[in-house]
Amino acid sequence: MLDEADNERMHLLTFVKIAQPSLLERMLILFTQFVFYNAYFFLYLASPKTAHRVVGYFEEEAVTSYTRYLAEIDAGRHENVPAPELAIEYWDLAPNARLRDVVIAVREDEAGHRDRNHAFADTLKRGEQPRGQSQGQGQLEGA
Repeated sequence: MLDEADNERMHLLTFVKIAQPSLLERMLILFTQFVFYNAYFFLYLASPKTAHRVVGYFEEEAVTSYTRYLAEIDAGRHENVPAPELAIEYWDLAPNARLRDVVIAVREDEAGHRDRNHAFADTLKRGEQPRGQSQGQGQLEGA
């Protein structure tokens, strides 16, 4: 889960670099993170299975949203700007990568997060203790 959190952090840093939000927008991001962190913390204490399922559903929505974002880029409604250097390095993209390449990489990450969180929830539903693996390793032990 720490790898997943670091990966989500990279998503945020990448899109902050692309969008260049104002100070007010940055403050709204921090406030939203604060609220979500605390709500999720208490949800996880109450029901880890539900917490993982909720994140799985959020990640499903993220995959859908990034697919729509790709369609907007392809339709020319969003400029296909050059990818930030941090994204090129993190996802090992081509030096001339564009926003479209970043969105594809992030969407793939989100699909993996979705699958892992639903697998965690399924494992907990069976009464087993989930033991995660690295992001590139796919399924959970015991799942």
